[in-house]
Amino acid sequence: MTFAGTGSFLASLTRPDRVGLLTQRVQDLPVAEFVCLLDFITAEFQQFLRAFDLVNNAALESILEQILDALTLKIGLILQAERTTIFLLDPDRAELWARPNGDQVPESDEIRIPLNVGITGRSAATGEVVNMANVQQAAGFELAFDGLGDRPTEALLCMPIRSTDGAVVAVVQLLNKTTAPAFDREDEARFREFAESIGIILESCQSFYQAARNQRGVAALLKVTTLFAQTGLELDRVLQAVMAEARDFMQAEYGTLYRLDRDTGRLRTTFEDGRSLEVSSDRGLVGHVVRKGQPLNLSHAPSHEDFDALLDRPHGLNTRNALCLPIFDPSGQLIGVSQLLNRKQGNFTASDEAFMRAFNTQAGIALENARLFDSVLTEQQYQKDILRSLSNGVISTDLQGRVVTINEAALELLGCPVRRDGMAGRRSIQTIWEQQLLKRPVWEIIPIESLETRLKDSLSTGARHRVPEQALRVGRYFSPQEGTVWVVPQGNNQVRLWNDPARPLEYLNPDDMQLFDRNVNLAVNPLTDLDGKVRGGLVVLEDISREQRLKATMSRYMTPEVAERAVELGADMLTGERKDVTILFCDIRGYTSLAEALDATEVVALLNQYFETMVEAIFDRKGTLDKFIGDALMAVFGAPLPLEEDHAWLAVLTALDMRDRLKVFNRALVATDRPPLRVGIGISSGEVIVGNIGSRRRMDYTAIGDAVNVSSRLEGLTKEYGCDIILSEATYERCADRLWVRELDRVRVKGRTKPIRIFELIGDRARPLSFEDETFLEQYELGKEAFNRFHFHKAMVHFAAAQQLRPHDHSVKLHIERATQYLDCPPPEYWDGVFNTPGV
Repeated sequence: MTFAGTGSFLASLTRPDRVGLLTQRVQDLPVAEFVCLLDFITAEFQQFLRAFDLVNNAALESILEQILDALTLKIGLILQAERTTIFLLDPDRAELWARPNGDQVPESDEIRIPLNVGITGRSAATGEVVNMANVQQAAGFELAFDGLGDRPTEALLCMPIRSTDGAVVAVVQLLNKTTAPAFDREDEARFREFAESIGIILESCQSFYQAARNQRGVAALLKVTTLFAQTGLELDRVLQAVMAEARDFMQAEYGTLYRLDRDTGRLRTTFEDGRSLEVSSDRGLVGHVVRKGQPLNLSHAPSHEDFDALLDRPHGLNTRNALCLPIFDPSGQLIGVSQLLNRKQGNFTASDEAFMRAFNTQAGIALENARLFDSVLTEQQYQKDILRSLSNGVISTDLQGRVVTINEAALELLGCPVRRDGMAGRRSIQTIWEQQLLKRPVWEIIPIESLETRLKDSLSTGARHRVPEQALRVGRYFSPQEGTVWVVPQGNNQVRLWNDPARPLEYLNPDDMQLFDRNVNLAVNPLTDLDGKVRGGLVVLEDISREQRLKATMSRYMTPEVAERAVELGADMLTGERKDVTILFCDIRGYTSLAEALDATEVVALLNQYFETMVEAIFDRKGTLDKFIGDALMAVFGAPLPLEEDHAWLAVLTALDMRDRLKVFNRALVATDRPPLRVGIGISSGEVIVGNIGSRRRMDYTAIGDAVNVSSRLEGLTKEYGCDIILSEATYERCADRLWVRELDRVRVKGRTKPIRIFELIGDRARPLSFEDETFLEQYELGKEAFNRFHFHKAMVHFAAAQQLRPHDHSVKLHIERATQYLDCPPPEYWDGVFNTPGV
């Protein structure tokens, strides 16, 4: 009995007509023939195992390269060619490619010839042998593909190599026969002697290469999937690992993955060294993929119209080829782009794209899962922040009415000092209290009548209850022995310790007890799931006594209407915040001499009358009285609540109203033979910090910041410039089109290094100026302009004309003195026209 030759027997069993044939044949085989059959099967399996070893061998590509190099060398020697190149067919790109050899120095690691380009490309496309003696004169000759470069090419022989099914798999190009002017028919015949074997070898090489690549691709993809599963949602680390895996498998020099931020529309990536990069989604090759949503496979990336030298040449890489693919989430929405640059051997192929699509599918799932998980965490943190920031006390319970969560407002309402206990290594008092309260029935810690009944009804039936103005008395007990703060609720004339409900009352020292009476609105609501089933309860305690205290506190600073509005909006006066405001300082001039001329009773009465009318002007414009400083006052516009109109404009109107009120006030003083008052007002705008500032015993709502300092300095400068109201540059610019002003100077005030322009407030443009005032301002501004240009003679002419209209104007007099001084001793060329105020 005979069998098929080695290498074909097992393969023959795969044919449909051979199914079950082996079983039938071995049934009656003699032992000797059965042993022979086993030898055949063993030999074939050994070949298969060696093939599997070869496929799994990481050095397979090196083996294939050595085979190509050996074939190239031997063919050249046999046919006596000056240079021999084996071009393999890349059907995906309709190109021929070869590894360079000899004096070939291409820009990349391979030579590429498009089919139908050049004589070699035409030979591959048609499958015809091309043998030319004077090839440079032939039609279609391409020096870059068919020539020797800087040396003359005389003879060319292109021999197609076919697979077992007759398809062209390669073209052998031979240039310049070394022993004759041209290749002849005998050379062609000699080549055909081994052409079939070379075709089988190349076909096998390609098959082995593809099988090995597929095998490694499966292994790499499995590793990527495992990484995503094991690393969980530490996304930056896992993306770096999987991109390194993809880069190594693809034999690329560089690889990264960009995540698309749906909110900002920008792309972000993180490098292995921890650095991150964020770019616009319309930049570079990755931006092209974002716009088109299609893969980008480039053999010469720098020639692409969207190539970005800064983005697509990372770390100074000499970018040659590129593969960029979009990443989609499970719903098909684009969420990222993977980018590989510079395949070490050849260009990226269709099989590369197929692998990266599978890779990106896994990456898309991981990115979406991470996004959803981040959303959950963000939502949880958002809920916690909301609970923490609520001014009302909120307590959630389980179905038995036991405490699950309690926010800071509820703890504070019950007497907990929400702060550190001051002892090293100890947890905060708040944490201790929370642990004491969790899992306790809420009606044990909130001594409000009927709370237990209403909560149980809500948990069982889903009913909602709201009970207004409930009395809540709690106590704070300081235990000298234990050194711990405990709360003692009081209800039904009984005292219970939260940490020890069974503790006898007689052990408590009444002198160590602090009692607090609260007035609260109580709300009891069920917590339900999506199906409407009750999962717990929610107890809300609204401290309305706090509102009354807050309103009383704020009424010291602002009108009752504004205080009421602040309470309605929930303004928290106890915490600081940054606000853009306008500050007004007002001070009485010559107060010391005035106080010396009157007795104490008269001084106090006079100041009270003066402040009464000035504070009324502030309140009329919705300003907030910050403080009294002796005979001065400070007001804030724009805090604690935003104003409907621009705060700078309201402060300016207040200053003009103060000027008018002072005129009326002074007429009454003169009528009683008392000297009139003069004031100076400074106004500045900018960002400040506002809030209750002070000690535990004394706190005041105030503002601190640069705008406060500047307005105080400007109020002091009114004496230097002989005017009553000075505006800072920041305030003037906000309402310049509505005011009559004149620029006084550019000064550097104490506490600031940067100079500012200051302006005297003349009036509201709603009131037209007199002809004399317009003429005065015109001459003053002309003089000021000439002065700033160092034209001091011209400046003195205009200032002199202004002085004739107002002989006692301090600012005009000051500028005339300066101009006279600079005529005698000119300022340096670098002088910027800035004057330092006293103390700078």
